[in-house]
This record gives sequence, structure tokens and C-alpha cells, in this order.
Amino acid sequence: MGFSVEEDLPWPGLGVGDLFHRPRATVLVTVKGVDKLPVKGFSYPIENAVPFSLDSVANAIHTLFSEETPVVLQLAPSEERVYMVGKANSVFEDLSVTLRQLRNRLFQDNSILSSLPLNSLSRNNEVDLLFLSELQVLRDIASLLSRHKHLAKDHSPDLYSLELSGLEEVGKRYGEDSQQFKDASQILVDSLQKFADEMFNLYGGNAVVEVVAVKEFNSALSRKTRSILQSSQAEKENPYNLAYPYNYDYSVIFNIILWMMIGLALAVIVISYNLWNMDPGYDSIIYRMTNQKIRMD
Repeated sequence: MGFSVEEDLPWPGLGVGDLFHRPRATVLVTVKGVDKLPVKGFSYPIENAVPFSLDSVANAIHTLFSEETPVVLQLAPSEERVYMVGKANSVFEDLSVTLRQLRNRLFQDNSILSSLPLNSLSRNNEVDLLFLSELQVLRDIASLLSRHKHLAKDHSPDLYSLELSGLEEVGKRYGEDSQQFKDASQILVDSLQKFADEMFNLYGGNAVVEVVAVKEFNSALSRKTRSILQSSQAEKENPYNLAYPYNYDYSVIFNIILWMMIGLALAVIVISYNLWNMDPGYDSIIYRMTNQKIRMD
């Protein structure tokens, strides 16, 4: 409408993509215990993080694509919480989900302990093993999916939601300024980047991998009640009954609504005037087509 904003609107959380080429898979990895991770891609800070759940999204996907049975996997290794729907039941049935299974998986021949540099971390500490077991889950998910590549080529959307809290436990045990926490953070970044690249390649570049790094979740928002006795206190805070301050967009909204109403009112007046002074016999095509004179021979 000719009005320009005073502030710039850059936001690094958006990327250019094809509207008609939507991703077939969404991979969400939630990392607790840290505010930011130096991973590649678009990033933006999160304020007032509250606990969230993707159960409704998973149920909606399973209901809409029940015939195609998409892959839906939600996993929190530290809490032994797992939710599989559709083809995930058969593909990830060998995935370690309990703490005992994760510990046994780490000491197998093809585990990450044989290839991952531990640095200051120890394989004899329970906290370190919990952190490493979560990284093992990431590798096993990509490995199992690579054996069933046809699942990444179907037309049904897939959902992966993973919650990692091993880094948070490492910070509580050694401290956030310790060398163990720094090494664990670097190992986690490298593992997440490798996991994201593998998932992205398995879906042929048609997947979205998201990493949510949150120090701790705030309590969920709740409705607060207001007592009638507080009315007197509110009146004392504003004794002159002043109006609330308007923002910079108030004039823009006011002008848009004002001139739109004026334009609609003028349009109604002009249309009504023309209809009132219209000659039905000459100005209306309806009367021309229906009122035909009878020909006389």
C-alpha cells in the first residue's frame, strides 16, 4: 500500500526452496544441556522453550497415509521411551531402545567405540556411556535405513524425532567448563553433522534435518486468574486513564482500513446510482434477449 517498514527484517531461519517439491522426511533431533551447537545450516535462537510433543503429528500422518504406512519413529534413549508406527515397526525392530540394550550395543565389534575418538571421555563411566549410546542410536538408525532404501523413495512422509540428553548429564557430572564437556560437545556436533548428511543423502536431498539445542525447558504456559480485589490496584497504577501506546504499524493499518472502506462505499454508491437510472429496455441484455417483437407477415 506504499508504506515501508522502518526496521530491516532479515531472519536466518529461512531458506529458498521449491514450493511444489516438498520434503518427504522430517528429522528432528532435540539436544538438551546446551543453548547452541555449531552445526552447518540455517540457525536462529529459541526463546522461552517449552516442552513439546509430536504425537498429534505422528497420529495425523499415520491416519492420512494408513494404506502406505509411512515411517514414524520417536525415540528418547535416556528415558527408554520409544514410539514406532507403520513400517518403523519392522525396519527398526532391532534398534536398541533400553539402557541395557544400549550398553550391550556399545561393546559389540561394530560400535562407535572402535572408531570414535573418546579423548577425555571414559568407557568405564556410566554417564559417558549414556552419551555415547545416544550417538550409537544415531548411527544405527542411518545404518538400518540404508538397508531399506526403498522406504526413502515412496510418496508417504516420514517422521523421525530423537531426544538426546546425554550431553546434559555430562555437564552435570563434570561441569560445563570441563574438558569432558568440551570433548563431548565436539563429538556430538561431528556425529550430528554426519547423521544429517547420511539422512539427507538417503532421501536424495529431499529431507529436512532440524536440531533443537535447548539448555532446559521452561514450564508450560498456564492460565492465571485475577482477583476482583486487584482492580483497585490497577486503577492506582493508571490514575489518569491514559490510552495504551500505539506501535509503528498503527498508522499503516488505520490508512488501509480507512481508504478501503471509502473505496467500497463509493463503489456501492456508483453501482446503486447506475442501477437506479438504468433503462431496462436498452441497458439490460436480459430484456433484449427475452422481449422479442412478433414478426408480422
